[in-house]
Amino acid sequence: MTLAPRSGTAPTTSDDGPHRQVDQLAPPALWGELVAAATALPGVVEGHSQVSPASSRALFLREVLETREPSSSLAPVGQRLEPVHLHGVDDTSIHLCLPPDRAEQVCALGWGEPHQYGDYGTETMVYGPRDDAELAVVLGLVESSLAFARAANS
Repeated sequence: MTLAPRSGTAPTTSDDGPHRQVDQLAPPALWGELVAAATALPGVVEGHSQVSPASSRALFLREVLETREPSSSLAPVGQRLEPVHLHGVDDTSIHLCLPPDRAEQVCALGWGEPHQYGDYGTETMVYGPRDDAELAVVLGLVESSLAFARAANS
């Protein structure tokens, strides 16, 4: 997927934990569309995040339970592979893992920022979508994260 620059300025994000988006939130209905589409992706199992607030939803892979490559999971080794979690409607950002070069590109083009607690250069906060065009981009990044996790942990 070719990524164009995100329009406008970056949203405000928190300086302390948990890492969250403070403004430019996705409209609730659009956020619901993203959650529904992401949790319906092939091979995805929705569950509670192991590392994020209770309002967050994790995307697990049905076929890969164990984290073999730490850079592909938001949860530490020893916990279930968690390549993506979607924060609640009061935040609307997404944390996900991408290959380092893709994570750097996503941030350089204004779609997100490095996760403030990242260890590998793969952990990225992607901003919540503001319209249907951004929804398609964000869902594509979720799919890229899941593909990265599958390849890294197979």
